[in-house]
Amino acid sequence: MTATRGLEGVVATESSISSIIDDTLTYVGYNIDDLANHASFEEVVYLLWHKRLPKADELSELKQQLADNMAVPQEVLDHFKTYPIDNVHPMAALRTAVSLLGLYDDKSEDMSDEANYEKAIKLQAKVATIVTAFSRIRKGEEPVAPKKELSYAANFLYMLNGKEPEAIEEEAFNKALVLHADHELNASTFTARVCVATLSDIYSGVTAAIGALKGPLHGGANEQVMKMLTEIGSPDKVESYIQEKLDNKEKIMGFGHRVYRKGDPRAKHLREMSEKLTGLTGQEDLYKMSTQIEELVTGQKNLPPNVDFYSASVYHSLGIDHDLFTPIFAVSRMSGWIAHILEQYANNRLIRPRADYTGPGMQSYVPVNER
Repeated sequence: MTATRGLEGVVATESSISSIIDDTLTYVGYNIDDLANHASFEEVVYLLWHKRLPKADELSELKQQLADNMAVPQEVLDHFKTYPIDNVHPMAALRTAVSLLGLYDDKSEDMSDEANYEKAIKLQAKVATIVTAFSRIRKGEEPVAPKKELSYAANFLYMLNGKEPEAIEEEAFNKALVLHADHELNASTFTARVCVATLSDIYSGVTAAIGALKGPLHGGANEQVMKMLTEIGSPDKVESYIQEKLDNKEKIMGFGHRVYRKGDPRAKHLREMSEKLTGLTGQEDLYKMSTQIEELVTGQKNLPPNVDFYSASVYHSLGIDHDLFTPIFAVSRMSGWIAHILEQYANNRLIRPRADYTGPGMQSYVPVNER
């Protein structure tokens, strides 16, 4: 056996959910550009779960199901109030809340297809409420109940800010949700599949995935990008800041990707939305700094930006707290995690790889008083 660090290039399973071939990302065969430009997030959820786009009545039914299941048990909301708010990252709160949801679902241990689909609806609906409610509760504000007539993207922004978003804001957030929905066997998705391959329940699988997404090398990258933009402060300081990092061989978050060579196909859509939103909100410097950084890093390191890079300025322009960037990733990626969990259940085999042992050879036990 030969070990492969990070499992790079290893094909671990078959899947019909999403693909990355020749730097092209597709969901069930639909190019991400096509979906980002035309599809609602609800359509993408249906596509990932059912392997086809919905008809009008099916889409209407899914929207209704999501709207009907957005309410979160009061016990979960009350639990937030017991947290040491100043020291709790929203991803830690989300991880705990999703696990807690399972305790209030009387079908949490029911492994039938029907029960698992019901839990899928509940999780996708409630994750938006959990993230927005935690954000408000930690500020001493009351959670905002969703409006059933709003889209999923608009409802998230409404529950977060207490006011309905402008059309351009809804468009930008919907596009971000679509772009983040699935991405083949990324770290958190693989974690979810490993977990449920033991036939653990869907809440456990999603909780495990959230834990994997929390790391800065996965979902936390866009938060780090915004931290960098804040530290730089203005366009005239970009070159010296970035050049110093390049000279010191420091990693610049938001650039490069394990599976893309020519560039992340999702990045251009968020670049476009960043330009529009920063202009709308009078924060053009964020976009200017971002394009300058891209020019320097890509020019010197041949590393194009990934989906995290421009999503940072998009979310900031929407008035979203920086430490909520990764939970928002989870809100979108919930759809992909669930798709993979359901696929794993449908054709399951325990995921149990081997390790290339590098420790000492055979040894003999020596009694403690003789060591």
